[in-house]
Amino acid sequence: MAQSTYSFLDVTGSIHCDKVGDYIFTGKGVGSITISMAQERTAHDVAADGSVMVSKVAGNNGTVTIEVQQTSPLNKWLTNWAHALWTGATDIWASTSMLIRCTNTGTTHVITGVSPQKQPDTPYQNQGQRVTWTLMAADIVQNRV
Repeated sequence: MAQSTYSFLDVTGSIHCDKVGDYIFTGKGVGSITISMAQERTAHDVAADGSVMVSKVAGNNGTVTIEVQQTSPLNKWLTNWAHALWTGATDIWASTSMLIRCTNTGTTHVITGVSPQKQPDTPYQNQGQRVTWTLMAADIVQNRV
């Protein structure tokens, strides 16, 4: 039986924004990254006689959810990035792009048209916490190597 191993250490990413610059991350302070597609790829329409029309639905938009430690460099960068986009010209709002790669699985996600859904909730407790950034993306393309 073949053995397979996964490690978050094999996940790397970069975020590019002309206004703020680039951020390269390798997992430091990151708890998780989840890429979610918004569109269902198939829709069925059932006629009165029971026949089914199957539709192939286009659309590559979705979200990237990044959970980070509240004191992490990535959280600080994302906070500055969101502020710069909010206070900047409207035409830069969705100008950010991302690349996320997992060398173990050979998966790469190219993500464009990225903007923050909202500022994350800010926890203040007796211990440091994690914050969750939900980023909206106009186009998410998954490639396998």
